[in-house]
Amino acid sequence: MPNLAINGGEKTRTKPWPKWPIYDDNDRAALLEVLESDVWGIGGKTGEMMLQEFAEFHDAKHAVAVTSGTTALETSLRAAGVGPGHEVIVPPYTFIATANSALMVGAVPIFADIDPDTYNLDPAAAEAAVTERTKAIIAVHIGGSPCNMDAFLALAEKHDLILIEDCAQAHGAEWRGTKVGAIGHLGAFSFQSSKNVTAGEGGIILTNDGDLYSRAWSIHNVGRAPDGGWYDHRILGANLRLTQFQAALIRCGLKRLPELMDRRDECGFYLQSLLKDIPGVDYAKMHNGATRNAWHLFIGKYDAEAFGGLSREQFLAAMNAEGIPISRGYNPLYQEQLFRNGIRADECPLACKLYTGSVDYTQVHCPVTERVCASEGWWLFQSMLLGEKADMDDIAAAIAKVRDNLNEL
Repeated sequence: MPNLAINGGEKTRTKPWPKWPIYDDNDRAALLEVLESDVWGIGGKTGEMMLQEFAEFHDAKHAVAVTSGTTALETSLRAAGVGPGHEVIVPPYTFIATANSALMVGAVPIFADIDPDTYNLDPAAAEAAVTERTKAIIAVHIGGSPCNMDAFLALAEKHDLILIEDCAQAHGAEWRGTKVGAIGHLGAFSFQSSKNVTAGEGGIILTNDGDLYSRAWSIHNVGRAPDGGWYDHRILGANLRLTQFQAALIRCGLKRLPELMDRRDECGFYLQSLLKDIPGVDYAKMHNGATRNAWHLFIGKYDAEAFGGLSREQFLAAMNAEGIPISRGYNPLYQEQLFRNGIRADECPLACKLYTGSVDYTQVHCPVTERVCASEGWWLFQSMLLGEKADMDDIAAAIAKVRDNLNEL
């Protein structure tokens, strides 16, 4: 009789994992209040309160709500004056929106490798990628673990660059006691379905810079000025506004966020302690300046050699069969077809008459990212950390079970 579930043995876990999204009567009441207000879009009080509450929670002065995390990044770049002829340094270990946002404003994304310990953008690799064309850096707080903001602030100041924080996975995360999002010049958050605060879709921009706020506000509101009239359009903008229904859900999610963060902390750190006793598995570390992890992802590391040469893909398949939904994570962005074939060297933005650089994405190699994506990294999603310590015991037990039964694989 086999021991491993992938071969017909008994599963380590059959109990369901915590569901996501979470909602209760407060969400229902908030949505009904918007419904009965007859103000579902622009001008509603719910949206204004959400902006104030989200900014205050994240230690920021200003907030602009937009349609998605992607448009939050794009609007941030536009507000900062990034466009044709410019380069934007981004990590290749992130969701494609980080790089796409540069393309959407006519700029060229330049990939710099990640730190092997934290999986965040490596400041040294980012600095090595700086040229006279570099206008901005997008520092991604991957999985909700803050990147080295001290190094990126210094880098931005040294080279006169715009520093944008991609906080899509980092609601409530902290760097040296200050919440991320307005530590750099601008920060972009997402409220997409999987995010730790969600409205199904949506995004928000945070900043402490009044001028950047005014430009971002105008861009998201068809070029109107914050102090202007309805038909007073001063710059090129679009309708990127959030609905009052989404704002209502965000307000409710923000209220429950501190409690959920505490639960994720308890389970995340406990799982880390369990993994220390299992040879061959580890986890991405927090930088020593990071004082709070949002735990959108629990990012683990796998060493095939310590598992008798068992490939990561075989390990993941065995774990999923045991009832542990575990993912391999990203591909290196520059290996996506968009960058290998879809962006031609004779077309914009690479052939923009304002762009004096030369980029061939088929020749880009970031060794750490490639190793992580090919054989090392693995993920657990944030909802799994909303359980109990016993649930984390199941994860560790499944890993140990696979390792103890390598002869079956």
